[in-house]
Amino acid sequence: MKAFLKGFVYAGRGVFLCFAKERNMRFHLCIAVYMFCYLTIYDFFEISKAEYGVLLALCGLVLSLEAVNTAIERAVNLASPDFHPLAGQAKDAAAGAVLIAAVFSVIAGFVIMYQPEAFRKMFEYYKTNPVMLVVLILSVILSNIFVFLPSNIQKRKEV
Repeated sequence: MKAFLKGFVYAGRGVFLCFAKERNMRFHLCIAVYMFCYLTIYDFFEISKAEYGVLLALCGLVLSLEAVNTAIERAVNLASPDFHPLAGQAKDAAAGAVLIAAVFSVIAGFVIMYQPEAFRKMFEYYKTNPVMLVVLILSVILSNIFVFLPSNIQKRKEV
């Protein structure tokens, strides 16, 4: 039982490392957080539980593939520290898998969430609540710092 529980600790550490070291993982997380906040906090969009579940599963798929991509990149870098065309192809294929999942997730999100009336309600909400517009703008700025700043710090340390 102890070994079983330790597996969760190792998995949690892997997830944490992906968020700490991978800019794209942080980007995908921020997009998912914004989407689910708009779906759960506000009543702009009307979606079914099944559609909500599909969006949740697709976000999980993209984040999972990003973690797999990270694992493949690290393993390839370890196995082939010098450039090798096959190593590059393996890393490109893993990144391509994330791209495919992300593109189709965005398309599915548009299909589910394309509700012009909901976007009109959002526009009116921010038009009549300028404080909330400022909060949104500040959250976007903080999200960008979360996504991009850690990578810049790491690069400076590595130089």
